[in-house]
Amino acid sequence: MKTVKKGTIRSKIKRGDQVVFIAGKEYNRFDSNEKRQPLRGKVIAVDPINGKVKVEGAMLVKKHQKAVPQMNIEGGIKEKEAWVNVSNIALIDPDTGKPTRVKYEDRDGQKVRVAKSGKVIPTPQWTRGEKKTTEDEQQ
Repeated sequence: MKTVKKGTIRSKIKRGDQVVFIAGKEYNRFDSNEKRQPLRGKVIAVDPINGKVKVEGAMLVKKHQKAVPQMNIEGGIKEKEAWVNVSNIALIDPDTGKPTRVKYEDRDGQKVRVAKSGKVIPTPQWTRGEKKTTEDEQQ
């Protein structure tokens, strides 16, 4: 039987961070010049308990969605991002733009994330999708 961990599990990668793939399917993307360009993207969801993240535009899978007219949900085949293991991605260093590891340090009485270059990684400002209002809805 699996033991349940107690307490808060903290991930070094936060929602809104810019990351690059260092392994897996998205690492082996090739551009038009036949050069490998690992995918870079923004983290849209983090699951620290299972060690998984979702990256915008990466690991797209097709999901067959059944229509639910009572809830105005359309049916069809939808594309969405799948969960990726944290070990397959790395944070982008704000100084050099290359993949880096992260450590926590205490600076000026605050716990901050620091890249290998010594530069502090800013906490991402993540905003949820705001509802778009039109003039028809306001009247």
